[in-house]
Order: sequence, then C-alpha cells, then structure tokens
Amino acid sequence: MRLQVAAGGPAALKVVAAAEFAAAPVRLCWTPPAEQPLSPLCSPWVPALQLDSGAVLFSPNAICQYLFLAGGQEPTDLTNQWLEWEATELQPVVAAALYAQLVHGKKGLEAAGQLGKLLAYIEQSLSGRGTAYLAGDTQSVADVVVWGALFPVLQDEASLSNELQALRTWFHTMTLSEACRKAADSVLMPKGLLEFKSYLQKQPPPCLAMERATSNEPEEEEASERALTEEEITAAADAWARGAAALPKPWQPQKPVLPVEGMRNVLITSALPYVNNVPHLGNIIGCVLSADTFARYCRLRNWNTLYVCGTDEYGTATETKAVEEGLTPREICDKYNAIHADIYRWFHISFDYFGRTTTPHQTTIAQDIFQRLLARGFLLQDTVEQLQCEGCQRFLADRFVEGICPFCSYEEARGDQCDKCGKLINAVELKRPQCKLCRGVPVVKPTQHLFLDLPKLEEQLEPWLEHSWSTGDWTANARYITRSWIRDGLKPRCITRDLKWGTPVPLDGFRDKVFYVWFDAPIGYLSITANYTDQWERWWKNPQQVELYNFMAKDNVPFHSVIFPCSLLGADDNYTLVNHLIATEYLNYEDGKFSKSRGVGVFGDMAKDTGIPADIWRFYLLYLRPEGQDSAFSWSDLMLKNNSELLNNLGNFINRAGMFVCKFFGGVVPDMILTADDKRLLARVTLELRQYHQLLEKVRIRDALRCILSISRHGNQYIQVNEPWKRIKGNEEDRQRAGTVTGVAVNMASLLAVMVQPYMPSVSLAIQGQLCIPPECFVLSHIFTCTLPPGHRVGTVSPLFQKLENDQIEALRKRFGGGQPEDLTVVCQAKPTPPASAPVPAPASGPVVAPGDPQLIQELTEQVAKQGNQVRQLKANKAEKAEIDAEVAKLLELKKQLALAEGKSPEVLVPKGKRKK
Repeated sequence: MRLQVAAGGPAALKVVAAAEFAAAPVRLCWTPPAEQPLSPLCSPWVPALQLDSGAVLFSPNAICQYLFLAGGQEPTDLTNQWLEWEATELQPVVAAALYAQLVHGKKGLEAAGQLGKLLAYIEQSLSGRGTAYLAGDTQSVADVVVWGALFPVLQDEASLSNELQALRTWFHTMTLSEACRKAADSVLMPKGLLEFKSYLQKQPPPCLAMERATSNEPEEEEASERALTEEEITAAADAWARGAAALPKPWQPQKPVLPVEGMRNVLITSALPYVNNVPHLGNIIGCVLSADTFARYCRLRNWNTLYVCGTDEYGTATETKAVEEGLTPREICDKYNAIHADIYRWFHISFDYFGRTTTPHQTTIAQDIFQRLLARGFLLQDTVEQLQCEGCQRFLADRFVEGICPFCSYEEARGDQCDKCGKLINAVELKRPQCKLCRGVPVVKPTQHLFLDLPKLEEQLEPWLEHSWSTGDWTANARYITRSWIRDGLKPRCITRDLKWGTPVPLDGFRDKVFYVWFDAPIGYLSITANYTDQWERWWKNPQQVELYNFMAKDNVPFHSVIFPCSLLGADDNYTLVNHLIATEYLNYEDGKFSKSRGVGVFGDMAKDTGIPADIWRFYLLYLRPEGQDSAFSWSDLMLKNNSELLNNLGNFINRAGMFVCKFFGGVVPDMILTADDKRLLARVTLELRQYHQLLEKVRIRDALRCILSISRHGNQYIQVNEPWKRIKGNEEDRQRAGTVTGVAVNMASLLAVMVQPYMPSVSLAIQGQLCIPPECFVLSHIFTCTLPPGHRVGTVSPLFQKLENDQIEALRKRFGGGQPEDLTVVCQAKPTPPASAPVPAPASGPVVAPGDPQLIQELTEQVAKQGNQVRQLKANKAEKAEIDAEVAKLLELKKQLALAEGKSPEVLVPKGKRKK
C-alpha cells in the first residue's frame, strides 16, 4: 500500500498517526501540494491511500479505519459512531477554526466559538464511561481520528479548560504517544504550514452546517447574527405587503384520509407502545409526541397526512400481567389500551387513528405476509434450544430471561437484547440465566421453530437501504445501528414462539405456536390502518405516492430497518417501505432512570395530576428531545424553561402585543407605516421562519423550537427599543410610530400562533382566540405576511402561561423521587377533581395531619398548585386587593398543611413582599 500525503495539511496528521499506531504495511510518500493529486476531484491537501489492488481511498477517516483493519484491529459500533461524529459534527467546526487561526490570526479557542460544546461532549463521554480512551481502555482508530482533528487547533492541553479534566488527560496522553508525536513532527512542518496557509487564503471561509452540535442547550442563533442583504429586506417587505392573500388556502382532507394524486402524501407511524405498562416521559417523547409534532407540522403545510399508532398487545408479557392481576389477556389489553389512549388524549396527541394489534385484520395480514414468505422460500425450519422454567411450567419468552451478556458481560442483559452494548442475543447464550418471574434457573429444551432467512434476503435489503438512505432522512443513530447489523452479517431470525396469546401460525406442525412479537408487531401498522379504512392498501401498497416516516427510540431501530423491511421485501407485494427513520436517544430522569416499581420519575398517568398543563409538558419534552445524545429531565430546568422561555419570553411578547392593541387602540389593529428598521425586522423574522422549515423538514424538532423562541426574543427587543407605551403619549408622529410597532408586533404574534401549534396546540388555540386570527390564516408558508391588517379587531387578551414556584417544584421533585406506591395515581384518579377556577375551601383550623401519608401529600400538592394558579390569575386580572388577600391566605394554609404532611416543621408563612427582613 502507498500512502500519499502533503506536509502541512492537517488531514494528513490523523492518517500518518494511524499508520504508526496500527503498524500497517504501508509506504509513506510525501508529495508537494503542487503535484497533481490522484483524483482531479480532490484537494491537493487531501491524503490518498493506494491499495495493492489499484483502488484508491481519499477519505481520511476511511484511510484510518482501513489502516487499523490492516493492522488487525476490527472496528466496533462505538468506534464507528465516533468516526461519524467527527466527520459530521467536529470536522466542520475545526475547519472553521483553522481558517480563523491561519487566515485571520485568531488564537486557540477564540478561533471557534462552537468548539467548546463539542469538547464538553468528549469530556462527558470520557468521564461518563470511566474509560481512558474514547472507545474503551485501549487506543483505537476513534482516538487517532478525534485527536488528529483537534491537535492543529489546540496544540497542547494547556489551552483546555481545567473543568475538562478527563479530556485534558486523554489529549495529553495521545499527544505524548510515540505515533502522535512522530505524526505531528513530520506533518506540521513550518514550510508546509505556510503553503497550506497560502492555499487557505485563496479559498472562501468555510460555512458551518445548518445543524447545530448535539446539545440540550440552545445555540446562538446564527441567522440573527449575519448581515441581511438588500434583496432579503426588499423581498420581506414585498411579502408583508401582499397580506393574507399570499398564503395558501388551508386544505382539509376527506375522512378517512386517503392518498391524493398530485399531493405530498405523508404516512406517519410511532412505535407501538407495549400494552402491559404505563408510558413514562421518555417513552412519550421518543415515539408518540415526536411523531405528533411532525404530523401537526405536515398538516399545517397542507401535506396530506395520516398518523396511526396503537397498542402492541400480544406476547408473554401480556399473559404474565394477566396472571398477576387475575384477569384474562383480553381484559388486560382492554384495560391498558384505555389507559394509553387516555394519556395520549391528555397530551393532545393528534392520531388520525389509535388502534391495537389484537384484531382480525392483524391475523389476516400477518398470515398473508407469512404465506408469501413461505411460498418464496424465505422461511427455514430448525430445532431450537429454548429455555424452559420448570417452576413456571412454560417456555420463557426472551424478555423473561435475564443473565450476563455473552458479548460485554453486562449482568442484567435480557434474553433478546443487551441494553448496554445493544447486541441482540439468543436467550440460551446468556451466562447464568434466571427466570425473571420466579428467579429459578431455567433448563434448555429442544423445540421446532420457523426462521426468517435474513441472509437470503440481504441481497434485496442492501440496495433498498442505500436508496432509502440517499433519498430519505434517517437519523445518524438509525444509520449506524443498521450499518452495524449489516456489517456483522445477517443471521436467520426466529419468528415463532411457544405461546398461546398471539397471532396463530397457519402451518401444519406449528399450529400450536404463535408469531414472535417482533415479526408480528410492525405488521400492526398495517392492520391498524386497515381498521381505520378498508382502503388501507392505498397507503401500504403504494410506494410510488406515499412517503413513510417511522418514529421510535433507538432500541427499536433494527426491527424497523432490517427485520420488518426484509419481511415486506420477501413478501413481494409492492409494500410501502420506510423512507425516513427517525430515532431518538434516551431521556433519563434527573440522575437516573425511570422506574414505576420504585416510584422514580413521571409516568403518563401522573403528569396530569401535577397541576402543570399538558402544553407545558409538551414544550419541555420537545425542548430537551434527545436528538443527538441522551438527555435528562430535570425539575429545576423545567421551572427555569417555563419561567424564562415561556412566561418571560414567548408569553410576555404575545401578551404585550395584544394588550397594546386593546389598551392604546381600542382593540383594533392600527395603521402601519414601515421604516427601514421595521423592514429589517421582517427580514429577520423571515430568516427564522425559513430556518424553522428547514429544520422541521429534516425532523430536527428540538432545534426548530429555538426558531420560535428567537422570533419572540426579536419581538421583545423591538418593543423595548421603540417603547410604544411612551410614544402613544407624544405628538402625531410618535403616535403613528406606536401604531406601527404595535401592528407589526401583533402580526408577529399571529405568526407565532401558527408556528407554535405543532408544539403547544392549546396555547396556539388560545392565541388564535385572543387575537381573533382568521382560520384561513392558520397555514404555514415560507413568508411572513400581514395577516392582521389595519382595522382588524382582536378579542380579550390574557396571560398564556403561569409562573412555576420553587416550593411547588420541590414538592413535585420529592413526590416523584422514589417511594410513592405504584398504584397511587390510579387511586387518586378515581377521585373527582374540582376545576382549576374553583375556589379551594379554607381548611378548618387546627387540622390533624398524619405526616408521611403519600396520598394526602399528593392531594395537598395538587391543591397548592391549583390555589397558586388561582392567586396568579387574580393578580394578572388586577382583582380587588381584599379578594387577592383572601385567596393568598388559603394558599398559605394549604402550604402549611403540606409541610406538616411531609413531616417538616412549617415556617411562619407570610405573603411575598411582606416578609420580614
């Protein structure tokens, strides 16, 4: 092999270090950059590896990986993830930093403002895993590639913050290694760097990608920083002047929703929640809420959209839950399907149809796909060694076996998949298996089963995947999870189980078995649609007209990207296959995981009893949606985001804009005469609106939410600078200016009402009602236009959000921090709750409160939250002082009782503003 590199080119650093690390049999050739590169498509500074076969590799990361492979080191899922992260996230920022350093003369981290968050991500990964290197306790290709990218910018660990201790140690260790030192000494020669600088000076500055680095915190809005062009300002002013007539007419599909010729037909599914449990916040954001947000956006774009979901109801888990509760499997499914439906209804999930898998359509469609696979030779029979629990007298489903993972030695691996390394497992491969039901040691027994011949289907799967990846939007984690499956080689996958509760197998010799849930469950998307409309095939056998979006958490990816597509490809019946596979990472709870049994975390049936409206939950979950890495729910952060982003930013702007119309102009939008500053604002808002569209079209739901908040920040700043409350008292010119500012602001609020609808539908409806926005304006386009013209009359304006108080949040943190009985919520739900507006009766003096009673604590917490809202509403409406004082007294008494119930010594509570100093 021949490795061609140019001294001074930073990309050469990683490949030279990789050659040294891997001790690969390669001949290093230093070539001047003026020499003709091996390919005319490549920069002279890009290294090239010419293989003995004559093939040439030009990608530095691919070269590094090949060299390590040649040296005997196999890639892993984790090293592949790091290489993809380096190429897509780190490399663009490093390129901009190098340009700033070498061309503009900036130093260190000053050269790349965004690099800090990427460094923090590496720090978090190193410290979180507790390993010396990025992918384990030994150096790998991931370490070389990431170090090679960072070293030209940082040079040494002294430029790193002391807070990044794990990163500093790793960077220092890598820099001192012999391979890296040799690479740095040979590549970063002064003469070569001067030539590289001269080359850069002739190039345009690199533009950072639209997508931000993976982070739960909002980035600075780049669109707001860059200068506007005169063309953008003129175009924005022209769009504004065209008014509501420039908007497309809102389109309402017929019922049932069916594909329409010539329209964009979008079919959306969210992973079917398993019926025997209650979904927690992580389940909700990972599947149904993310899909709902995108479905609402699609409808606002006038795309013909169908969103279906339902409960996955077959399998051993259902049988076991039925035994625990003394019910039949059908009764268990009926009970929990209703619980799921109620939770999603409260969260305003806008399914077109929410169904279930235990239906005749499921049996018919699943058996048809099975028969087609059988007829085409894609099924195998084999004897399987299966675990049987002699104590429970049953073969054990994979999820009811637990043991040590044979791959990574994780001690709590399930019989179907390891949660730590992500690999699929056959239950008999587990070390020291245990039955999860009785903790007995199962024995291995032989049984006949049917298998889907995935190796035979691989030649159909791979070209389909390549086409779907090139034309669709798959999240990065979905791509590399799928790639790891393909790279490791597909194996036949068992599709039958020795159970009673499931779709029966229609084949002699197997009629006492049912289909395995992961063969059967995805077919539920089809059968649920068939229960919605008898014309279901127009959606599911119509790939020419239909775009399919699948939403799920990352653990469901292999079943949707490999197993289910293979089933449909093998069935050969023109099925609609997934075009866009959208997978989230995991949402954790505070410092740990959700646990219903331990009472840790908020589950769907509990959220509505917190006193916090559904739209606030939606906003916060979408704000921290785990798009690029795991994120964590935090009560303190929920309070902060509600009070800062919703109350003080978005809500404050919309309320002020509407109140100015009511207070200064009699509830009628005034005439507007736009100045140059106003037109620049229109252009800024238009840029944010277009960014919002670009992000949501790529299903970057979390990042698109930042655009909404950015527009409202612009609006607040616009109002503060222009001070219409002062100008309205001035001369004619000032009053005209106050009118213009008020008119522009209330139209921005009208736009925000539409943009916020996918995220907070109730808030959107409230704004629409308060501002009397015409229904024909409730549609999304790429232009910001005047939808509330002069003369438009608004309605009654009132606050959209309420402040969350620290004591309220602390009570909720304690309540959901562990220890509350699992069924407490069900008990509380059985009691009727008074409406939020109903006054809370003052408790009798001297009540006897039993400390530690969790049910009483919950009831009092709810009453405190509701009474707090009552007080805030009275203050917002400027009620009489005596009325407010009476309600405050009730609130203080309730807080006192809550403190007693929690076993605290209640302080003497006085109203805010009257506290003694």
